[in-house]
Amino acid sequence: MILDAILQDVRSDLEARKATVSAAALHERIREAPEPLDLVGTLRRPGVALIAEIKRASPSQGTIRADLDAADQAGAYALGGADALSVLTEPRRFHGRLPDLLAAREGLARAGRNLPILRKDFIVDVYQLLEARAYGADAVLLIVAALADDALARLYPQARDLGLTPLIEVHDEGELRRALALDPPLIGINNRNLHDMSVSLETTRALRPQVPEPCLVVSESGVHGADEMRRLRAWRVDAALVGTPLARAADPTVAVRELVEAGR
Repeated sequence: MILDAILQDVRSDLEARKATVSAAALHERIREAPEPLDLVGTLRRPGVALIAEIKRASPSQGTIRADLDAADQAGAYALGGADALSVLTEPRRFHGRLPDLLAAREGLARAGRNLPILRKDFIVDVYQLLEARAYGADAVLLIVAALADDALARLYPQARDLGLTPLIEVHDEGELRRALALDPPLIGINNRNLHDMSVSLETTRALRPQVPEPCLVVSESGVHGADEMRRLRAWRVDAALVGTPLARAADPTVAVRELVEAGR
């Protein structure tokens, strides 16, 4: 499965970063950083909120937009009315980088908005949580398929202790049961099948009723336009995370605005 190869590379890259920047140095940056924004509070509103994603590539799509500027894209998303941002920081297959988090915050400031930012990566170590906080993220993705129960149970409170909101991502019923054992405020349902990389919004439809209130649900992948946003609204989904269609859009501000209006 491609996830195994990704995780192997993530751990290799992680060791290299640890040798370059110490955890102590990250803690020093965190002490000077502002308090994280409340992603859960932001998404807890009527309709389907929009988390607009900054991404340049993916394993399933290849290069999506090589010249994407994180600051410009963040500003465009903000002007379109996005509720929050997701920034992919994995470098090998998604062509992301940690400074994209800082650039996204800069783009938001230029647009006159201050939105929660999710660091979307393959988190396997507390060091990555420190990186996320030090570079200005407000939330982090924890992928159940990538973590054993003990690792998940360890990283979840560590993220919370740092002030980060964990978005716990699941793909099926078994993963959802593991995630709900943590009593999280936020669950992400990834509509992509990790075995064949196909995408079906029906995954969200099937799993949504199994998520108890007041836990919020974010549907990830599979939203291409207004029709999908209206389907999610009918299923009482709280938010949609959308990346590729927005990265490819000729005018990302207009593309975001169309999704936001459809989700209301």
